[in-house]
Amino acid sequence: MGTTAKALSLLNYFTRSRPLVGLSDMARLSGLNKATVYRLMGELAEAGFVEQVGTGREYRLGPAVMRLAALREHAVPMRDVAAEVLRDLSDATQETAHFSLMQGRTLSTVTYAYSPVHGTRVTMEDADVLMLHATSSGLAVLAYSAPDLVGAVLEGPLEARTDQTITDPAHIRRMLDEIRRDGVAESVSGFENDVHSHAAPIFDAESRAMGAIAVAAPTARMDAALAARIRVAVKAQALRLTRMLGGLPPPDYPRNTPDTVAGHAPAPA
Repeated sequence: MGTTAKALSLLNYFTRSRPLVGLSDMARLSGLNKATVYRLMGELAEAGFVEQVGTGREYRLGPAVMRLAALREHAVPMRDVAAEVLRDLSDATQETAHFSLMQGRTLSTVTYAYSPVHGTRVTMEDADVLMLHATSSGLAVLAYSAPDLVGAVLEGPLEARTDQTITDPAHIRRMLDEIRRDGVAESVSGFENDVHSHAAPIFDAESRAMGAIAVAAPTARMDAALAARIRVAVKAQALRLTRMLGGLPPPDYPRNTPDTVAGHAPAPA
């Protein structure tokens, strides 16, 4: 990883629940030594991507990030497009639906929708980074990614977020084969305990996986009937969102969806 990429990767450790990060914590989270983190954060600060605040001189995201985010949203308002699809998906499944987007080799949450039906539900964070090997969204993207990306992910250290996270590369490759046959990925407590999720990839105009939409539910509520309903709905709505964003599924993507889901026709083959 180059110096620029390494510096920018540090921005991924800021989250909604962790808007401020000190030097020591950033070193611990990134696995880099403090001297390296100090130098990289200094470069980010000079460019306006981070700034230091408070007596502890903790870091937070700077104005350059906000400016670029605003420009991105103005140029490509896919968040608004995805929100409509997620609302229909959440209504159809009565569970939490979310859309994530690839940026380089990072998969981040863009937007999400909650169902009002259940008091207990899976909650999301804005711009949450989703591990490619440990989430249904990440697995859905990996299944339709270039071999070099898949190899880079599986050859690197695979973090175990829970005691059910699958970190064996051979096992994950078999899972990717199954996802390509069915078009839907599944994860049970791989990223967060007691969360059962299903996801389907979103494709760009060149039929490359650019992100995914997913439905996440508490494991205690997931039964065979709910899982079947989610698998049908998430695939149909993924095809719909792909079409709305000007994308095209690859010829081998399975399209065995019913005629309508949540009142919408699936994308044409």
